[in-house]
Amino acid sequence: MSDYLKYLSLNDELYEFARSHRSGIHDPILTALREETATLGEDARKQISEEQGQFLYILAQLIGTRRAIEVGTFTGYSALCVARALPHDGKLLCLDIDDEWTSIARKYWELAGVADKVELCLGPAIATLDKLDPDASFDFAFIDADKTEYNSYYERILPFIRPNGLILFDNMLWGGRVLEGTSDHENAKAIRELNAKLAIDSRIECVLLPIADGIQFCRKL
Repeated sequence: MSDYLKYLSLNDELYEFARSHRSGIHDPILTALREETATLGEDARKQISEEQGQFLYILAQLIGTRRAIEVGTFTGYSALCVARALPHDGKLLCLDIDDEWTSIARKYWELAGVADKVELCLGPAIATLDKLDPDASFDFAFIDADKTEYNSYYERILPFIRPNGLILFDNMLWGGRVLEGTSDHENAKAIRELNAKLAIDSRIECVLLPIADGIQFCRKL
């Protein structure tokens, strides 16, 4: 059976090869944002990888995204990638709770010339989602915040996603601890349960991709 499994274990050299063979690798604004985020120490691990950012950018462009929503913005790398994919009149709604981290995001959105496309709402995401205009609609959603709240974010956002719109979740492999019996941590349990739910949810089609720490890729039916 193992002869038919199509995957490749990465070492640092092979990962660097994959990471470096993509469009936009020398983007000065994205590079500067990553460098400033790196000064935050252990918290810098919250930032998505470079290839994830390019993946989000391409997907958002591919489906003609005009309205997008992000739960969990941190220093703004993912938001910057998505905002760049939007047309001049496109809008990205970003939800986060930290003013200090998102102040870094604001600076780089300005430098990249996309600040007018981004609306940042500071506060608990669930409370903000519960106050969305009933007529709101989104083409694209990226969720990368409190793992125990992922399902709550999903259930609130899905009704606002148009048919064939996308919802992406980050950290859906949770460092390998998502496997049954590997961790009893509340985050691992929440992600494990959501992966199982999404796989049989008749409202969407999904595939769990082994990009970075795992991206669950969902298309609304």
